[in-house]
Amino acid sequence: MTAPRPLIDYGRMLDVIGIEGELILSAAASALPSAAHAEVPGCPDFTLAETLRHVGSVHRVIRLWARDGRRPEQWQRSPSDNDLIGFVRTGLSDLLAELARHDPTEPCDTWWPADRTHGFWRRRMAHETTVHRVDVEAAAGGPVHAVDPKVALDGIDEVLFLWFGHRLGELRMSASQQGSVALSAADRRWLAIFGPGCSTTRRVDEADARSADAMVSGDPMEIYLWSWGRLPDQSVRITGDQEAVGQLWTLLRPATQ
Repeated sequence: MTAPRPLIDYGRMLDVIGIEGELILSAAASALPSAAHAEVPGCPDFTLAETLRHVGSVHRVIRLWARDGRRPEQWQRSPSDNDLIGFVRTGLSDLLAELARHDPTEPCDTWWPADRTHGFWRRRMAHETTVHRVDVEAAAGGPVHAVDPKVALDGIDEVLFLWFGHRLGELRMSASQQGSVALSAADRRWLAIFGPGCSTTRRVDEADARSADAMVSGDPMEIYLWSWGRLPDQSVRITGDQEAVGQLWTLLRPATQ
């Protein structure tokens, strides 16, 4: 299987990582230390401080993975001086420098067999940083900046193909019943199909989307954050079989952890 081409170019992905990372740093600087233990609204198991530590850790791990061509054994990292803002800033800078050294088409070890290139890490880190930027801003209690619509559309695509379509298989998890849900945002449509031992996605047109058991629609940012569990059902429009949408939601939760 070859991965579908992303919906934004790889140069844009580097810009997204940098911009979203700076927004994380800005929100953290305004909220720490008083809000360090504030819960992330869409991810209540995480606090603001834990989210910052996670972002700094992931950026460091992926930088090493991209540099050395193998998966590091230790994922969780912590700043030795408890300076979470400095920890995130250094991790972000080092990651961007490493990703920029490589052409996105250059071969690189990844955890998705369909895409073994440095481009995979540009895309994965663009969305990792964007989703956690929303988390940090929400936990900090300030404004949550909008996600660019084109970035959000690419993020929906990544959620459905990489996490739903691949990660669930790695976890050996699947739905107990057959079903299908279309997702619709702007001019894009996807069809998520699931059942015992099966979770697949394809890009479709509007006519094919209508063949699904249910449809979840909204603007790109709404569908993007809903897919990541950061927004409730009330934030999107749902038509058709509510149980099918519930099954998709249930499958997305372990897939995106």
